[in-house]
Parts: sequence; C-alpha cells; structure tokens
Amino acid sequence: MINVTKTYLGDIDKFKTYVEGIYSRGWLTNHGPLVCELEQRLKDYLGVKHVILTNNGTLALQVAYRALGLSGSAVTTPFSFVATSSSLQWEGIRPIFADIDAQTWNISPEHIESRIVSDTTAIVGTHVFGNPCAVERIEEIARRRNLKVVYDGAHAFAVRHAGQSVLNWGDISTLSFHATKLFHTIEGGAIITNDDELARRVHLLCNFGIVDVDKIDGIGINAKLNEFSAAMGLCILDDIENILEQRAEIAHRYTTRLGDYVDLQKPEDDSQLNNSYYPIALSDEQQLLRLRSALNTNGINPRRYFYPSLDTLEYLQPQAAQTASRSLSERVLCLPIYPGLQLEDQERVINTVIAECSLGRAAYRAPNLAQVI
Repeated sequence: MINVTKTYLGDIDKFKTYVEGIYSRGWLTNHGPLVCELEQRLKDYLGVKHVILTNNGTLALQVAYRALGLSGSAVTTPFSFVATSSSLQWEGIRPIFADIDAQTWNISPEHIESRIVSDTTAIVGTHVFGNPCAVERIEEIARRRNLKVVYDGAHAFAVRHAGQSVLNWGDISTLSFHATKLFHTIEGGAIITNDDELARRVHLLCNFGIVDVDKIDGIGINAKLNEFSAAMGLCILDDIENILEQRAEIAHRYTTRLGDYVDLQKPEDDSQLNNSYYPIALSDEQQLLRLRSALNTNGINPRRYFYPSLDTLEYLQPQAAQTASRSLSERVLCLPIYPGLQLEDQERVINTVIAECSLGRAAYRAPNLAQVI
C-alpha cells in the first residue's frame, strides 16, 4: 500500500550513537543536553530568536494561549486539524470561526474583521498545508484591534515568507514534530517567539511553573521533550535539505501532470513552501469519494484533510455556516508525498487521478466561492 505519508527515519547508526550517550549520562529528560542542542540548532536553522521544545504540538498551542493570557474568545479558522480549536476550548477560550479564502484555503482577513466581538482577545490562524496566512494583513488587524496573534504552524516547518521564516510573524507560532511531519521528533512540538518575556513565561509553563529547586512562580504543566525524541530530531535535521528537495521534486511532478484535472491551493505571494502535503480539490464530494475508491483499488491510501469543517462540530458550539470551509472540506484529498516515494508509485498515483478526473473535467467549473460566502 502506498500511504499518504511515510515516517522518515534518520541514519540508524547516528541515532544509536546519540542513544549510547543518553545511557552513558543517565540523563533522560528535564532539559538534557540533546534537547538544548536541538533547540539551538533549530533557532539557527529557522532564523528565530526563541525555540522552546515541547512533548507535542497540541500542548504547544495550550501553553501558547496560557503564556499570552488569552481569555474570552479567539477568532480562528474552521479549516484546520481539530487541535487548533479544541485546544482553545480546553483552555476555556471560545473559538469563533471566520471563513477561509477560497484560493489560499487560509483564514480570510476580511472575515476575521467581521467576527471580532467584545471579548475577543486573539486571532489564531493556521498555515494550512504549509501555505502562509496573509500575515501582514492579519497583524494590521491585530494591532488596530489590540489583539494577540497565534499561528498554528504544524505544517510550516522551513516555510519562508518575505525572505524569512514564516514563524517570525505573530506573538507566538507553534510547530508539531509528530512522526507524520516532514521534520519530527517521534512525538513533539515547539513554541516559537521573538519576545524575551514571552519565552521566559513559556519555559516556566512547560516545567510546572518551577523557577528553581526552591521557587515555584505559578501554574504550569509538564510539556518537556525527552532526550530520545531530541536525538531523533537531531538525526532528521541533518537530512532536512534532502527531505525538502525530494518533496519538491514530487510536488513539481504532480503539479505538472495534474494541474489540468484538479484544483490546487494558491500559494501566498512571496512565499517558499515546504511541500509538507499535496492537497487536491475535486469538483464535489461524490467525485472525491470515487477517486478515493479508485486510489484504494490501486493500492494507494490518500487522506481527507480537513474533514469535517470544524464549524460543524457540536462541541465547538457551531455558529453561522462558514461556506467556503464547508465546501472545501468536502472536496480536498491529500495525495502521497514523502522522501523515497518511487517514481513508478508516483506514476500510479498520477495515472489513477487522471483516469478518474478526466471524465467530465472539461465541462466542470469549480464553484466561485467568493460569490456564495
């Protein structure tokens, strides 16, 4: 089976060397030397001021909300992984959904403005599939309305915008280092900020609020990364340029061959993407289901991201229907993309998509979501 992704494992001998060092030191967690090394290397690689590693990306979001002192409500996107909004609700912050841009698939600045209410304290955007949000416009709204900005950058490792890491925008950005991500620590995540005081608060929150052995500053949680996970991250980071190059080659082949048969996400201007996913949009849900069945029959396992649209989930207190998000969530399918995906397997994916989507494609015209929002 050709799966939508395949976990990249670094050099096993290098990993063994790191593990032997862990055994020799007997230092397994609590800000060990490998965690510190990985944080420094990530700061250098990403070009950001502070990287605080966490044990998963969801806790990274929760700690970010706490560090910023968010309350009341936050305007966020309904087209994202469920953790973006459920972590808000977990922290007692009400998610208010603003619809997405029909081309970039990210939260729409125009819709953000209309969804801000009296108790709104933040805008929480997701760089969907690694495509940067309209960060300049969002931050202009935030400054004018006195709001904090958090970016869920789970897909955005190594993504650049306007000549620098997209993680430099917002008060805080978060990353997921789950094993399915292009850079991973098996399980893990990170909080990124360029604010020294925020970084100090994040460090405390991730370690029970403990300042030192004799002082606890306030509430905290255990969000620390362990040394074994950091060892994997160091191995993967050594190979990151090769990982990105292979993904770019596959994405280019898909785009060249499939661009006339499916709809594709429009990249944000002045951005360098990481090809962390390869999403395609079909004409409707029925075509998506037919294509998924055809791919499965040919030994290919794609995935629906993100379905359903989060504004339809009862526990997230559904509000007005977010038309573009609901439409897109029914039509997007992610195709396999990962280092080591063989050319013949890529061709099998491409040929299956073309065979299913060529029927009636010439007569199909994607819905103009801008007119129905």
